[in-house]
Amino acid sequence: MKLLKTYDDKAEAERALGQLSGTKRLASERDSTEVIYNLFGQPTWTNLYKLDMFELPELKALLQKKNQGQHYDRAQHQKIISMLQYAAQSFDLEIPPHWL
Repeated sequence: MKLLKTYDDKAEAERALGQLSGTKRLASERDSTEVIYNLFGQPTWTNLYKLDMFELPELKALLQKKNQGQHYDRAQHQKIISMLQYAAQSFDLEIPPHWL
């Protein structure tokens, strides 16, 4: 398990926890006078998508347009892929070839 995301709101953190697949845990800690909620889980592309991270929902929409032969924003696609390369290194993941 790795730290996937940090939340300021307990209800939002608990909703996110419920969306994750696999082993998961929510831990709270006090930072000065505020409580923050650390969401730990398995770093998979599915879990990151469910948490709306790294613009994965936007990538899905871009790839649908591309696969249907429609015009899509290539610059935005490249920007997202660059971000995903960082995420892949951070979470020891491999970017699926059909995303590139």
